[in-house]
Amino acid sequence: MAAKKTVPVKRVMLPETQVLKNARVWKFGDDIDTDAIIPGRFLTINNPDELAKHAFEGTRDEFAKKVKEGDVIVGGRNFGCGSSREHAPLALMGAGVKVVIARSFARIFFRNSINVGVLPVVCPDADRISDGAKIALHIKKGYLEADGKRYTIEPVPEFMQGIIDAGGLVEYAKSLQEVPACTR
Repeated sequence: MAAKKTVPVKRVMLPETQVLKNARVWKFGDDIDTDAIIPGRFLTINNPDELAKHAFEGTRDEFAKKVKEGDVIVGGRNFGCGSSREHAPLALMGAGVKVVIARSFARIFFRNSINVGVLPVVCPDADRISDGAKIALHIKKGYLEADGKRYTIEPVPEFMQGIIDAGGLVEYAKSLQEVPACTR
């Protein structure tokens, strides 16, 4: 039996340069849960732009009014713990936050972030980055710079960056071409 001809899957390559440059840091500590990111009373809202108006309400009230497109969240350990609500990364996305950097993430928040198009980046020294710092992220080179200091980041897998670049998992899946089934 002849081998089936397959169509190559579209691959998005990481840029050689930084993903963001001169972005403002919004600093948070350890164990920031999804209820702190978007309080439960707003879970009836599904629009990211509307959710963004309530991001960090009751935790850091000035965030929703002052955050700008391209700003970055920096957290400590276990960022995004708590419930599995997808509303938390949706609120950040609606606020213009495309990257969240933390020492570690709650697993479901990490995955939900990727799914909606927000890049979670693990940086073991995230706690050393100051609130208001200016940051440049160099994914391919494996580091970020904050106020002139360099910090190592964990590698971002190519497939994960592809999902982020596509705008989330749904858009990424739409871009894939069909491949033949393994079996008949």
